[in-house]
Amino acid sequence: MGAHLVTGAGSGIGAVVAERLAERGEDLWLLARDARRGAELRERFPSARTLVGDLADPAKLSWAFGHQQLPVELDSVLHIAGVVQLGEIGELPVKAWQEQLNVNLVAPAELTRLLLPSLRLARGHVIFVNSGAGLNAHATWGAYAASKFGLRALADSLRQEEHGHGIRVTTVYPGRTATAMQVKVHQQEGKEYDPGRWIAPESVATALLTALDLPRDAEITEITVRPGH
Repeated sequence: MGAHLVTGAGSGIGAVVAERLAERGEDLWLLARDARRGAELRERFPSARTLVGDLADPAKLSWAFGHQQLPVELDSVLHIAGVVQLGEIGELPVKAWQEQLNVNLVAPAELTRLLLPSLRLARGHVIFVNSGAGLNAHATWGAYAASKFGLRALADSLRQEEHGHGIRVTTVYPGRTATAMQVKVHQQEGKEYDPGRWIAPESVATALLTALDLPRDAEITEITVRPGH
């Protein structure tokens, strides 16, 4: 059994991944944005430990972690949390850009940096849940896609830099998935939401855990998951 840190465990893909890791007896660490959220996560996942740090303010993560006990060894860091705000380039305010870049890109970079010593000790695995928008940018998706294109670059660079330390790096590109984020996207698009049209979060979680569980002689660098109907 290993030790794994999960972001975004409160709902969607992150919640499914946390549930599956907990079910098989893994040592689970969950990132919470504040103490109240941490208490909610511990109630849902009684065997898990929590770290408090706000991904929307990555500059303060180092300070926050300096006041908490970090895992000595980590077999994986699973970056699953994300935010989205649609809007045309000509209309989207700076605040919307900053929030998406902070949560979707800068925070994963800083979180990885802070946890690299623990990952190196375990020859661990970093998994980034990206998006189809990290491969193709469409109208009104500019800011979100920019954050996800950047996340792809982060993963590719990290893979090369940490290969010598035995760290594996995987990027997962899910298509539209039936989560709370997808509900918000449909509201912003002014469209009716039908979860049956989209990928179940359980399916994305299966792809992610497949990469995590792969024997050490191989590395899945990228997985693209698309709706099957």
